[in-house]
Amino acid sequence: MNRKVGVSREETTLPYYHFFTRPLAEVPAEKLAVLAGGPSRVRAVPFAQRNLFLTGQDGDFCQIGYGVAEDGTAFVCNETYMPGVTGEMLDWWFPWHSVGSDLRYKIWDPEDHYFARADNCAYVCDPAVPMNRKTWGVNHYIMEDVGPGPEFLKLCFKSPADFGYDTAAVGSDVCQGLVCAIGEGGCPAAMTHVWAPYRDGVRLRSRFWIGYALTDGEFRRILPEGVRVPDAVPKGLFAHNIKEFTNLASLLPELWQECGALPL
Repeated sequence: MNRKVGVSREETTLPYYHFFTRPLAEVPAEKLAVLAGGPSRVRAVPFAQRNLFLTGQDGDFCQIGYGVAEDGTAFVCNETYMPGVTGEMLDWWFPWHSVGSDLRYKIWDPEDHYFARADNCAYVCDPAVPMNRKTWGVNHYIMEDVGPGPEFLKLCFKSPADFGYDTAAVGSDVCQGLVCAIGEGGCPAAMTHVWAPYRDGVRLRSRFWIGYALTDGEFRRILPEGVRVPDAVPKGLFAHNIKEFTNLASLLPELWQECGALPL
């Protein structure tokens, strides 16, 4: 078992500290098998066709797995069944963990998350801003470990329109809500998490397109010609993603009951 990250004395007094102390939820065996099986032979939907993913029309592409595309960019795909979770909880979760104590981010993955801090707390905490818009235009400064060790990165969250999505799909049966961002760090990537009602909870679908950045107002593949993202990069991110979202699914309903009615 990996060691958990450190916490301060003040963090141990917070009412949600008990989520940090509990064992992490076990990742489903079928996902661990995908991780061990190596890169997927089926590629993810291309970033240029990301609206197929948003609208659930990407069934011919990878749904759970990771790999490197022919152009050298990489991808990570995951789906997480979250019983007892609602879209309202997820709308709340993404802004909630970016303000206040670092412990909020740590409980998501106590072994790999160090902090996540929004650069515009006044906007995030403004009660006049709808909960599902509190990430729009906000940057999260994050430290986490997705395999090689703790790394600092900046997640620039966007509105669906600014990310290039068809906003008519938002609020549909396949896309109740979403968050999307472009990451700046050692290996820039575009990211989206989409959720919709499923069984007695939600299904959260995640996609990462590694090797893309926002430059001069446009999303571009930024890898030099002939350069390929190493296999270890998407593999490490997939391992981290299946771990953190499995754990979030296990704690979010209870966390919402305890903290969801309180001001951010």
